[in-house]
Amino acid sequence: MKDSIIILCGGGPAPGMNTVVCSVAKTFLSKGYRVIGLHEGYTGLFSDNPRTEDLDFAKADRYFNRGGSYLQMSRFKPTQEDFEKNFNLSLFKDNNIKLLVTVGGDDTASTANRIAKFLEDKKYPIRNIHIPKTIDNDLPLPDNAPTFGFNSAKDEGAHLARTIYEDARTSGNWLLISAMGRSAGHLALGIGEATHSPMTIIPEMFDKTHITIDKIIKLALSTILKRKILGIGYGTVVVAEGVFHDLDPEDLKSTGVHMTYDEHGHPELGKISKAVLFNDILEKEFKKIGIKVKTRPVEIGYDVRCQDPIAYDLSYCTELAMGAWDLFSKGETGCMVYVDAFGKAHPLYLKDLQNAEGKIPPRRVDIDGGIAKNYYANICHYITPEDYEAAKKYVSNPEDYDFAKILGW
Repeated sequence: MKDSIIILCGGGPAPGMNTVVCSVAKTFLSKGYRVIGLHEGYTGLFSDNPRTEDLDFAKADRYFNRGGSYLQMSRFKPTQEDFEKNFNLSLFKDNNIKLLVTVGGDDTASTANRIAKFLEDKKYPIRNIHIPKTIDNDLPLPDNAPTFGFNSAKDEGAHLARTIYEDARTSGNWLLISAMGRSAGHLALGIGEATHSPMTIIPEMFDKTHITIDKIIKLALSTILKRKILGIGYGTVVVAEGVFHDLDPEDLKSTGVHMTYDEHGHPELGKISKAVLFNDILEKEFKKIGIKVKTRPVEIGYDVRCQDPIAYDLSYCTELAMGAWDLFSKGETGCMVYVDAFGKAHPLYLKDLQNAEGKIPPRRVDIDGGIAKNYYANICHYITPEDYEAAKKYVSNPEDYDFAKILGW
């Protein structure tokens, strides 16, 4: 029986999923391996009836440059009981599988770390290599290297945000854009910087103070007031969805915005548009302080996950796939593939990246780094002490909208 490898995709889709999977397939097929695709993520590893199919050259060549994922994905996370009772070892034995390739973000990587430990403890002769994916760009790769999918998602997000900004200018309105990013603001900041949005609000900004609804609203008003002073009656505000997830649930309840809550009393933010939530709260504030501004909410999220990858990710994903072969051929296991700026693959051992809970912590925006620092210093518009006098035309307390004071910077 031929030696085989098996590939699964976990979490949510990102541009380049098919490029990675099909490039892995092409590479290993060329070395004489059988390549098996496992549908439904980790579910199949802990099921008696996994859904698999062979990936041949024809399939790989047909799908490698398309968006979405040919292999159906899943967010399934195995429990400790699953590991003890349900791990499908026969899947590996019956198919002579030598390598498990996992493709996914931080949750998938964390589960890959658990599997690496499990295989090592059981002394099963199966290696595993993880390929880092996420449009959130929040896996801890060296030298600020991106995760695959991020640049394609940013490209499409910026395309949407450019047209939204033009709409704002054309209609004389403000458009509030919510961008995906559960725990990090990379995508929102990338979109904001690329489109010269006068304000981008990300969780990492609040490094010296707690995130509150009041501060989020005041940051938005700071840019609106500044542009009023400048005679600019339009603009966009980009907000990372993570700022809402980091809010105290009681703070959200106090706004009066209708939403559902889970059994623990936490707002179910995944079920609602964060842009609409932000817009509703901001409109109430406009009425309270007596400012006439027309705003419209726009959500950027699911529409950037399954697009065709741009050339950057087509090349990068191919390099990651070839890197998986390179590491495998050198005997590596329990690692994540990192490809440097020169195309050389390196192993990042999952056990070295884990935190005390054994999870892979997300990489957040370096708020003191050059990208964020320069954007907020040079492109953003907001109230400073020099604007207080002019701002009194619109509000009686301009110091409350001072960008640096709001953030404690």
